[in-house]
Amino acid sequence: MRDRYATLKHLESLDPKADHEEIHRISSDREFPWDYGRGLEVAVWRTCCVPAISEVLDGTGEFALRAQKRYDDTRILLGELVRCGYDSERGRQAVRQINNAHRRFDLANRDMLYVLSTFVFEPVRWIDRWAWRRTSEAERLAAFYFFAGVGSRMNIREIPTDYATFEEFNREYEKECFREAASNRRVGTAMIDLYASWYRRPVRDLVSATLPCRLDGPALDALGMLRPPPWARALNHVGLRAHARAERVAPKVMARLLTRPTARSYPGYPAGYNLADIGPHRTVAPVRQQPAARVERLKDGAP
Repeated sequence: MRDRYATLKHLESLDPKADHEEIHRISSDREFPWDYGRGLEVAVWRTCCVPAISEVLDGTGEFALRAQKRYDDTRILLGELVRCGYDSERGRQAVRQINNAHRRFDLANRDMLYVLSTFVFEPVRWIDRWAWRRTSEAERLAAFYFFAGVGSRMNIREIPTDYATFEEFNREYEKECFREAASNRRVGTAMIDLYASWYRRPVRDLVSATLPCRLDGPALDALGMLRPPPWARALNHVGLRAHARAERVAPKVMARLLTRPTARSYPGYPAGYNLADIGPHRTVAPVRQQPAARVERLKDGAP
C-alpha cells in the first residue's frame, strides 16, 4: 500500500508563502477534492446569512432563476485560478471574468472581504472536522496567501497580512452581521434546492434533511431554518465519518464513485470551452479555447 501521507510530507517541505499556489493546488485538487468542494459550498451558504449580501443576491434573481449556472461559474473560474495560477494568462482572464460579474453588485469592501475570508476558512474548517486527515499549517497558510493574492487582484482593500488576523475578522464579522432576513431565507432555500437537485429520490429527500446539519446555530438562525432533528444529525455524522474512512484507504475508488458532472450548465465541460463564455458577461479579449486533449476531467468538488 502506498504511503497515504507522502503528499503531505511533500507539502510540508515547501514554503507556505513562496509556494502557496502549488501547495493549495495539490491540497484542494489532490488531497481533498470532495471535502474541499463541500467546504466551498458551506462558504457560499454562510455569505447568505448576511442581509447586506443576501439582498444583493436575491435582487439579481441569480439564485432563484440560475442557481446552477452561478454555482458552475464560480467553480470553473476558481478552478482556473487554482490550476493555472492567478498571474497566468488564463488566471488573469478568470480574474477579469470574476470582476465583470461583481460589477453588478453594490457590496461594501468589508462585505467583499468577508466573502473572501469564507473561501479561506470554511474549507479548512470542514476538512479539519470531516476529512480523512486534518489540514497542516502549510496548507492553511497557503490557502490564506492564495486568496489574499486573488483578493488583491479583485481590488479588495484592507486584506489582513496574516492568517490569525483574517480569521479573527471572519469571526467578528459574523457575530456582528449574521441577522435573520427574508432575503437570507430565499437565497438559502434556493441553495438547498440546488444541492439536493443533484440526487434522485429518495436520496434527494435525505440530502435535503441533512444539509442543514452542515451549518451551526447562528447560521441556521440567520437563514430562518429550524434545527435539524437528531436522526438527521446522526445520519449526517455517520455518512461523513464513513466517507472519511473510505477516503483514507481507497482514494481512487472514492474519486470514481463520487465523480459527478463538474459544470452542468456547460455541456461538454471541461473540454473545448472559452473562458470568455463563463459568467454573466463576456470580455473583449478572450483567452484562446482550451484544447480538449489537454484538459483532465475534474473530480467532483475540486475547484
